[in-house]
Amino acid sequence: MNIRNVQPEDYKTIITNLNVWWGGRQVSDALPKLFFDHFWQTSFIMEHDGQIVGFLIGFLSPSLPDEAYIHFVGVHPAYRKQGIARSLYEYFFDFMRKNHRSVVHCVTAPVNKTSIAFHSHMGFKIKPQENQMDDIPYYADYDGPGQHRVLFEKHI
Repeated sequence: MNIRNVQPEDYKTIITNLNVWWGGRQVSDALPKLFFDHFWQTSFIMEHDGQIVGFLIGFLSPSLPDEAYIHFVGVHPAYRKQGIARSLYEYFFDFMRKNHRSVVHCVTAPVNKTSIAFHSHMGFKIKPQENQMDDIPYYADYDGPGQHRVLFEKHI
């Protein structure tokens, strides 16, 4: 398996399969093509035998010079539990270090227990909030009305 930068032409392959990778959940609206056009230098794909098996869309914050953000990560269902997401995150962390960044942020929905467990296992800390669901602090209406999010931060 190898990791390379995302390219704009990868969008069609990923967006066509994204909802399938999420078990039919409608998540493709959260990944517009602009990320492939404008953040390809900071976003990465893992391939196996020429097939995309995972991807990470991230960027270095243009406003906060010490920070970066991971926007979206996906792993092909047939390749889960093989360390692909971990490898992509570690690759992004190395990229951050090379670019003198030491804080990374990401968000997930409070109902996404798998994502919360993964990020916690990767050393992310949940940012404290007053609202809680199943003892998980979340930011109410973060992405609009009813779109609650758990905010993560990791210092590398």
